[in-house]
Amino acid sequence: MSERITRRETLKRGLAATSLLAFLPSWDIQALAEGGTDVPFTDIPANFDPSIPNQTSRILDIRKIEGPFTPTDQYFAVQHFNRPEINGSTYRLKLSGLVNKPMEISLDELRAMRSVELAVGYECSGNSAHSMQGLASCGRFTGVPLRNLLKHVGVGSKAREVVFFGTDHGPQELVFRKQTFNLDQQYGRSITLENAMKPEPLVAYLLNGEPLCREQGFPVRLIMPGWYGMANVKWLAEIHLQEDRYLGNFQARWYRSVVGEGGSGADNDPETKWVETEVTRMHLKSVIARVRKTGGAHEIYGYALNDGTPMKSVEIQIDNGPWQRATFASTNSKYSWKLFTCKWEGATPGEHTLVSRATDAEGNVQPVAADLTRKKTFLQDNAQFPRKVRIG
Repeated sequence: MSERITRRETLKRGLAATSLLAFLPSWDIQALAEGGTDVPFTDIPANFDPSIPNQTSRILDIRKIEGPFTPTDQYFAVQHFNRPEINGSTYRLKLSGLVNKPMEISLDELRAMRSVELAVGYECSGNSAHSMQGLASCGRFTGVPLRNLLKHVGVGSKAREVVFFGTDHGPQELVFRKQTFNLDQQYGRSITLENAMKPEPLVAYLLNGEPLCREQGFPVRLIMPGWYGMANVKWLAEIHLQEDRYLGNFQARWYRSVVGEGGSGADNDPETKWVETEVTRMHLKSVIARVRKTGGAHEIYGYALNDGTPMKSVEIQIDNGPWQRATFASTNSKYSWKLFTCKWEGATPGEHTLVSRATDAEGNVQPVAADLTRKKTFLQDNAQFPRKVRIG
């Protein structure tokens, strides 16, 4: 029998949980702070320097992760076009297409609506060992649930697709058969109306309690918990409802996976079926970020990401030895990244190889690189990521 509780009791429990969270350790932050030293990784490329400014991206140095939320000035950032400068006082979010009441909403009007706060961790679909897994972050986003906005304007009876356009735009080459067009296009992504009406999607205007910075999409952006970064449209300009599928470049062509099924997997094997799928929800992944020495003890720290499916475990293997289970941080939540730690007993001087693997409650296990050889595209690389360290 399901438990029935009163509204007052629900409020009491919510307040109690909030109070408890305030006193929980942040990824065993005490162990990171009390005089320990980081064990150096030996697999960092010589030219890898996340501190160097970049006009198109910012990479998080995962060796500096210290708690559940990424500081705004370290939060990873990627964009396809420009980083528009938008005046918040004149900004208007347009709601158009198959809605009952088309309208434009100011930033102040959006802030006046009932808001929610959600911990969300996500990565760029191109995040991999090539970027030292630094195209990922986790933050506290505040905003208005998307479905509340859609209910506010009323969804037309024929609406099936919800399209999000950013203010960012630029030249884009479009190839149609033997013709090539160079067009100026806005960044755009879409989701089905069914996904849009779920409670998670958020039209956000705060990150970690502060207004979004320019890199993170000021003044307003979309947050799609459990999805790869390309779905979290920044500098949100318009939400458009339509009946047909949206076929913009970053929906229909740019973000696709191509995987061979059956046969030998050779390019010219007629028995191999090449399957194209959209890049949407995150695939199960874990990454070792730091190794810390405090006194004579060593601790391994890392993060895991997925689509919100409950996690079963993260395990650590050292030098091809037995897998040992890591401990999840108490601050983890459904859509945050899942921070984990693991004690390393008896570490000996010299070079060592460490690797993590994640398993979710549905039995999905993080693959090794060999499992992904039939995937032609580089996106959604969730292979296990062996790390090299040297114990002095």
